[in-house]
Amino acid sequence: MKGFFVTLLVAVLLPASMPAQSRFSSDMDRESVTEVCNAVAAWQIANHGSSRHHQLDWTNGALYRGMVEWGMLTQNKDCIGFVMDIGQKYGWRMFDRPYHADDICVAQAFIALYRLYGDDRMLRPAMERAWWVATHPSDAPLNKLDPVGKDERWSWCDALFMAAPVYAALYQITGEEEYVRYMDSEFKECADSLYDKEDHLFYRDCKRIPLKEPNGAKQFWGRGNGWVFAAIPSILQNLPLEYPGRNYYIDMFCELADAIVAAQDENGAWHSSLLDPVAYPLPETSASAFFCYGLAWGLNNGILAGRAYRKALQRGWESLVQAVNPDGKLGFIQPVGAAPKGNVGINSTDVYGVGAFLLAGGEIWRMNR
Repeated sequence: MKGFFVTLLVAVLLPASMPAQSRFSSDMDRESVTEVCNAVAAWQIANHGSSRHHQLDWTNGALYRGMVEWGMLTQNKDCIGFVMDIGQKYGWRMFDRPYHADDICVAQAFIALYRLYGDDRMLRPAMERAWWVATHPSDAPLNKLDPVGKDERWSWCDALFMAAPVYAALYQITGEEEYVRYMDSEFKECADSLYDKEDHLFYRDCKRIPLKEPNGAKQFWGRGNGWVFAAIPSILQNLPLEYPGRNYYIDMFCELADAIVAAQDENGAWHSSLLDPVAYPLPETSASAFFCYGLAWGLNNGILAGRAYRKALQRGWESLVQAVNPDGKLGFIQPVGAAPKGNVGINSTDVYGVGAFLLAGGEIWRMNR
């Protein structure tokens, strides 16, 4: 009986909470994708001064990378200039905690700019920090409950997006195997502790493993799995085809893809809790955008094949575009957290969701070669 009333409440409240018909087309042709992504990027640039996050915070790491990749792909100089100004302001440096995965996330965009311009100043701070960590790995336990390991080890699944792509990129640029050995070791230890081999999804951290959602399902956080699903393409595109550990990442990516497609709702969206959408009825666009990015990347690179993935991507992109306000503000983004939350709406926005949206748009744009 309780489930009936929850479902009824969702049916009553959801139409009033969902966005009106977007002024942007959700078609996946280049013109439509360019229009909506440029609008989302422009809104964020114009309003970034009101963001509560420090400009070197991990939240901006995802944004800057999305901005740079979209800017390079479509020759959007505003996006590139936005990140260039911030990198120059801080001398291409990061926050001071060398082991903490969050604090190196902004380097993903700085490395992308280095690849574009070849200016060693953009690369050196990240390279020096990552080299020191890789050659002096922490011996703290990989455990979110450990006072040292919770920060010095990749003890939460988000860390796989924050840090792993940086080490993979530095390996590709320098050829120094210390970077990739460290990345492989930390990634696999994190996955061994948090990846559910039955449901093929990640717990956010060890504290979440025993938790259940109101419907009795395991708690698999949408954005947490989005971080991982978006991390693996960033790793694979920096590993040579003959790299001996490459199939480990491909196999996990494909397992995640199937679980993610299965968790998509009838409107094409994903929710804050992947296996209990009734308890969290509104769409959650940061997770959805990361999922669309991963699906599009997998299709573009021949790792995913078949109508089911393409259909899930198309429906997911339609849902994302519906969450874009007429002025370009992207809504329905869950605030910073470590677990599912329901307090999202059309005006709920944050920078990491915008970055994920631009990454997804870029891969969809590439589909139309």
